Amino acid sequence: MQFNRKDLLGLEDLSSESIKLILDTADNFKEVLSRKIKKVPALRGVTIANVFYEPSTRTRMSFELAEKRLSADVINFSKATSSVKKGETLRDTLENIQAMKVDIVVMRHGSSGAHKFLSEFLEASIVNAGDGQHAHPTQALLDMMTLRERWGTFTSKRVTIIGDILHSRVARSNIWGLTKMGAKVTVCGPPTMMPAAVEKLGVGGVKVEYDLRRAIREADAINILRIQLERQDATLFPSMREYFEVFGISNDVLKSAPEHCIVMHPGPMNRGVEIAQEVADGKQAVILPQVTNGVAVRMAVLFLIAGGKVEENDLQ
Repeated sequence: MQFNRKDLLGLEDLSSESIKLILDTADNFKEVLSRKIKKVPALRGVTIANVFYEPSTRTRMSFELAEKRLSADVINFSKATSSVKKGETLRDTLENIQAMKVDIVVMRHGSSGAHKFLSEFLEASIVNAGDGQHAHPTQALLDMMTLRERWGTFTSKRVTIIGDILHSRVARSNIWGLTKMGAKVTVCGPPTMMPAAVEKLGVGGVKVEYDLRRAIREADAINILRIQLERQDATLFPSMREYFEVFGISNDVLKSAPEHCIVMHPGPMNRGVEIAQEVADGKQAVILPQVTNGVAVRMAVLFLIAGGKVEENDLQ
C-alpha cells in the first residue's frame, strides 16, 4: 500500500488503513534505531525544514533526529532569530523557505488551522507538529505505536484520557486515531476544561466522565495530560494542589484501575500536579518508550510523505 498523501495535517481525514501503514512502517524503522549504526539512506537528497513557532523539546529533537537517521538534509528555523521579528507574515516566511527548494516542512504553530492554510498554496509537503488546540498527529501515532506493541490490537481496548481536554491537541488527535482503530475512549477532567460537544469527537464518539476513579475503573491505558496554563485566559481550577487532589494520578488512585493498566504522558510532565512522582517512575509507566517510539514514527511519516515504499534496500 502506498501513502498517497502530500501532507499530514491530522488524523481526522486518515483512514484506518493509512494509520496502520504508518505504524507498520514505524515498526520497520524502530529496528534501525537498535543498530550500532542508526542510519539509512532512505531520504538522501531530500531537504526538510523544521519550522517551530512555539517552544518544543521532544517533538523538535525527535523530528530532527528522525530526519538525520533517514539521511535527509535538515535546516532549522527559529522564530526568535527570524524575519518574523521584523513583521514578515507566515505565508511570506514559508514561501521563502520553499524557494530554497525545500521538499518537506515540519511545522509547529500556535494557531489552529495554520497548516491547512499553508497547504493550499505550498508545493512542499507539510507535516503538522502541532497547531494550536487542534491537532498533534505524530504524538497520537507514537502513543498508538506504544499501545500496539503491548496489545497487538486496538479492538475493544479502553483508553482514558485525563486532564486539560479543552486545550489539548494531543487529546483530539488521540481520540480520532484510537476510535478509528477500534478502541473505546473515555475523557475525564474538570468541567471547565472539557470542550463543548466533546462526546461527539472521533468515530462513534467518546464517553465523558468527571469522576476520576470511575473513569479508570476499566481502562487498559490512561493518557495523562498536563495543565496548559499558557493557553488559558483565566484560571479554570482553584489551585494546583486542589487539581491534584481531584484529578491527579497517584499510586492510591491507580489502584482503581486494572493491574495491567498502562500509564502514558505526552510530556512535558508537571510532577505533583497531574501525575505523582511514584507513578511517573513506576512500573506501569511507558513514558520513555513513548519518546523512543516518537523517532520511529516520525521516520515513518517523513519517509511515506516523501513518496517512499518500504523496500529491503531502504533499511540497509
